[in-house]
Amino acid sequence: MTTFQRGPYTFDVIDAGPLEGEPIVLLHGFPQRAGSWDLVAPLLHDRGFRTIAPDQRGYSPGARPTGRRDYMQAELVADIVAMLDAGDIDDAHIVGHDWGAAVAWTLAAHHPDRVRTLTALSVPHPGAFMQAMPRGQILRSWYMLVFQIPALPEKVLGRLMTSRPDFGVQMGLPEPFASRVAAEIAEYGALPGALGWYRAMFLPDKRSAPARVKVPTTYVWGDHDPALGGAGARLCSGWVDAPYDFLVLTGADHWLPESWPDQVAAAIMSRANTAAVRDGA
Repeated sequence: MTTFQRGPYTFDVIDAGPLEGEPIVLLHGFPQRAGSWDLVAPLLHDRGFRTIAPDQRGYSPGARPTGRRDYMQAELVADIVAMLDAGDIDDAHIVGHDWGAAVAWTLAAHHPDRVRTLTALSVPHPGAFMQAMPRGQILRSWYMLVFQIPALPEKVLGRLMTSRPDFGVQMGLPEPFASRVAAEIAEYGALPGALGWYRAMFLPDKRSAPARVKVPTTYVWGDHDPALGGAGARLCSGWVDAPYDFLVLTGADHWLPESWPDQVAAAIMSRANTAAVRDGA
């Protein structure tokens, strides 16, 4: 599968590893694309897993609607369900980082029949995230309010991405990922859609309201993450009614798939294998 369709939209997909392997869906964050998993995916392939990593809504050239409501969580989740349907995949191990983690949490909560296991990186359960706001998280999330301004963030970020060779490095990304930001986001035309995720986050939607997760879950958090504090990380367990592991990567920042691929792959495989043992596989 290199693409899939949902309604009028076409999404690009990196489908790799053994086709007969257990499927692992890898959901990227902001401002990144499926290639953010380039160091993690081969480690999973070596252990017999198949990985399916889409360029999500706003990032794939064929799936860039312009309305705020087009980027509500329910739509983002429905995209992933459509991808599973297109691949004739009943259920999969779901992994997400950053905004991809938010989609993964919501998918697991509202479509547990499609999720074998959940591994979320950096971003906690949406309910825990909101609970953490008055406990210091709001000071870390100030940029989300700035991104609500129409047009200006695209212009400013686009110019910074394309005019400053060290923009990705300043974000904290390691190479070669840091050097990709300009070409893969700004020059690729993905920035307006990527910001659409932020602009839709305050729109009420009962279809994706925070709900408890009832599938085996691992949450991985770096204790030096400047964007996500410890309050939300610690509150996460209260939203999971299933086997749950909380893995703290000491000294790790936000960019876990790029900077800590061995630990991330190990966490994904540990969760997947635990579920297999439980199911008698």
